[in-house]
Amino acid sequence: MSLAGSRTRPALGTHVKASPAGLPTPPGAREAAASGGFQPKVTNRNNLRFLHYNTPSNFIDRETLMINIAKKSLVVALLAGVGFAATAQERVYVIDQRDVVALSGFGLCWRTGYWTPAAAAKDPAGCQCDKDLLPKEVCEPKVAPAPVAAPKPAGEKITIAADALFDFNKAVLRPEGKAKLDELVSKSKAIKLEVILVVGHTDRIGSDSFNQGLSERRAAAVKSYLVSKGIEANRVYTEGKGEKQPVTGDKCKGNKATKELKACLQPDRRADIEIIGTK
Repeated sequence: MSLAGSRTRPALGTHVKASPAGLPTPPGAREAAASGGFQPKVTNRNNLRFLHYNTPSNFIDRETLMINIAKKSLVVALLAGVGFAATAQERVYVIDQRDVVALSGFGLCWRTGYWTPAAAAKDPAGCQCDKDLLPKEVCEPKVAPAPVAAPKPAGEKITIAADALFDFNKAVLRPEGKAKLDELVSKSKAIKLEVILVVGHTDRIGSDSFNQGLSERRAAAVKSYLVSKGIEANRVYTEGKGEKQPVTGDKCKGNKATKELKACLQPDRRADIEIIGTK
């Protein structure tokens, strides 16, 4: 077959004989020269010798070969510089000596030969390097359900003057006193009611035993009214303190039940009502 006018490159891996000039001769070159085809020409460039056949596309170029070798050496040197600190079995990305993912000049991660999407999903740097390739549930932190807030305790203590609830030395509720208790019932329905505490108090006029009994009867009268308005009886607790817990101190003088003394001791005659529940 004539090689005139054709361009021939040695196939990859083909053994090439050396020319008299010390450069390799492609297969068929001698036949081409003998038949009047391309004539080999030796040139010098940058102290390197080249063999070509009348066309720039058929260089067997030692300079190109050396450049390729230099590039590979540079890659090896770069990898050695960053310090390949992790084995492929442990990590799927190149890790430097600081235990940080090594990045390219474009900010991209270097993958090892063991990289797969499944392996990247398990690697600590997977979301940093390949977030777009991994399932969302891998890279997006799981949002813990908001804790259920515990019910807030609600409590209110109301002090109602006994004179507003009862006549003097009496334990029967007055109309004005019932209106006060109706407000309390409305407040108790606005919460999850636990208990209502009713504590009756008296002034120091009269005997201790009388005042003790009077305070207990007044507390019981308040409970009866609350129950009549729909409050469960087992949620209402009553107690009588008599004259044991005065709030006037010793500012009111005398023991006779005068008008002035009664007016001075009025704050002692009271009912403390406390509502306890949760909102």
